[in-house]
Amino acid sequence: MSPRSAPARIQVNSSAPSYQYSSSPLKSLSQTIGKVEEKSEASKSSFPETSSKAVAYWLLGSAASVFGIVVFGGLTRLTESGLSITEWKPVTGSLPPLSEEDWQSEFDKYRASPEFKLLNPHMEVQEFKKIYYMEWGHRLWGRAVGLTFVLPAIYFVARRKVSANMSLRLLGIAGLIGFQGVIGWWMVKSGLKDDLFAPGSHPRVSQYRLTAHLGAAFLCYTAMLWNGLSLLREHRLLANPANSLESLKKLSRPELSIFRKSVAGLAVLVFITAMSGALVAGLDAGLIYNEFPYMGNGLAPPKNELWDKFYSRKDDGSDLWWRNMLENPSTVQLDHRILAMTTVTAVLSLWAYSRFSPRIVANLPRAGRKGAMGCVHVVLMQAVLGISTLIYMIPVPLAAAHQAGSLALLSMVLVLGNRVWIPKRSLRLVQKRLAQMGRGPVAGRPNVGPRSKLVDAE
Repeated sequence: MSPRSAPARIQVNSSAPSYQYSSSPLKSLSQTIGKVEEKSEASKSSFPETSSKAVAYWLLGSAASVFGIVVFGGLTRLTESGLSITEWKPVTGSLPPLSEEDWQSEFDKYRASPEFKLLNPHMEVQEFKKIYYMEWGHRLWGRAVGLTFVLPAIYFVARRKVSANMSLRLLGIAGLIGFQGVIGWWMVKSGLKDDLFAPGSHPRVSQYRLTAHLGAAFLCYTAMLWNGLSLLREHRLLANPANSLESLKKLSRPELSIFRKSVAGLAVLVFITAMSGALVAGLDAGLIYNEFPYMGNGLAPPKNELWDKFYSRKDDGSDLWWRNMLENPSTVQLDHRILAMTTVTAVLSLWAYSRFSPRIVANLPRAGRKGAMGCVHVVLMQAVLGISTLIYMIPVPLAAAHQAGSLALLSMVLVLGNRVWIPKRSLRLVQKRLAQMGRGPVAGRPNVGPRSKLVDAE
């Protein structure tokens, strides 16, 4: 065999394989590049799809702490202790006075305030210490709320225990906590100057600032509670994605759309009613018309009392209506009564709708019905507390319980809403989990319903 024939033979024997594998190296290279790109994207976005269950329990614990400080803040106001500390020292104010000289210095500052001059001119240092410790405890609790939220939030984000979306929510809540501290001092400051309330009247903080302070606390509590409940629900849904998709499909039926929207509207109504209660507290409007359901000789005071020109500051009277609604104690109390009775009626109506409407009964899950019943229990308790507080002229225990009841009612409505809402993000994760298991719509399981239909039903 000549040397030239060998190459020719190899060429003939290997021609077919060379043709078959001509595109294989390119395909392998493209797959390798794709894997590298996927790893690169994963390294850039290393947040998990779902947040740790520990984050949910921490959020619920933080919400419980906010609940407590709201009640304690009410006690601080009811015992007239909120104006005992006349300075705002976020860091150095963490410690109380440690010597008699320090106590005397703080007492001298309080003696220069309008509250001491008009209400407590005979107060001694020992009495001052009692109200000082109430306000100091309230401020210290506020610092604890901030630290026990911010520090764990930093840890959870740094350790990638939360999703990217949840990390942004935590940042928002942390900012709200800091803003709440600023509002708190802004509120206290309004009670330390004579020009911020009517000359010769009872020294008090601005009812507007008090309402803003309480409203920010309610929003902070709502964010913590809702996100904590949502995370726990997400973990339950992902534990059994097949059954979860079926239950979400049932919740997405049009028959429940009105019910879900009613729950959302009820949450807004409860919040507005609580804020009207803050106006009542800020104006001491609960100390008049201590009877129910009447206000004097009728269900409402006389018209000229409700729309008193005394509260108008413009010559043309254009601010008459809204200033009376926000600054006239008689009108503010009437507004709160109306909102409270509307809230009771709305809760009872929602419960009746969940119990006696055939369409709702057929589609509302058992947890939703129990949640509606829970709202009934809490709103009736809250109504009894409110009426008792009014009749007995604002005793501290009843008034504090009434303020706690407003937050408890909002909590129950949020729990109900969390049970009947359709979480879009959790739905996508459930469908993705089913697809990975080979049981989702992608794997040929159309009987559970298309994804777009469930998402749009939200």
